[in-house]
Amino acid sequence: MGRYFISGIGTGVGKTFISAILTEALKADYWKPIQCGTKDGTDKQTVSSLVSNTTSVFHPESYCYDEPVSPHMAAAIRNERIRSDGFEIPLTDNEHLIVEGAGGLMVPLNDDTYVVELSRFFETDIILVCRNYLGCINHSLLSLDFLLKNDYPVKGIILNGKFDKEVRSAIVNFSELPVLAEIPEITEINKEVVLHQAGLIDLKLFAD
Repeated sequence: MGRYFISGIGTGVGKTFISAILTEALKADYWKPIQCGTKDGTDKQTVSSLVSNTTSVFHPESYCYDEPVSPHMAAAIRNERIRSDGFEIPLTDNEHLIVEGAGGLMVPLNDDTYVVELSRFFETDIILVCRNYLGCINHSLLSLDFLLKNDYPVKGIILNGKFDKEVRSAIVNFSELPVLAEIPEITEINKEVVLHQAGLIDLKLFAD
């Protein structure tokens, strides 16, 4: 099974949009283990509304919190602690599973575990979503340096949005990792956009 953990260089870089594209492209199942900030809906609902194929299954979250804060804070507000062993990966016959993380790599899950460590529990490859903003080179390369130095399997990076030529070059050259997709700047996200971008994904990159 191809399991991919979608993380980002920060919050708001487009993990959910990219997760929808990959779910559509691979006709994968989708799972968001931890959802914070449910007052305006969940990422599962968003991805489900953007995916056209009838194969994908959208699995329920293991933890859901109303407050739009980091998981450890959201759990503390409810006088709870997220247990690292409190997750059961969904049972599925699907060849592919997209697992969307919460925030960036080193957002605390609890007082001794980062969100990225879920990828070890779930035995997934990591796909890092990068977006162009002031400081994104530093955030991208620091994130990749952490992953590689700690022996996380990184499938590659996805560039989401318009990148200055020099910024793109710095991230790609220094990371020395495959660019799995480059998504243009998109102002209105809908099913048609996701379906189109999914059709541009090189599925051979996910064949192994």
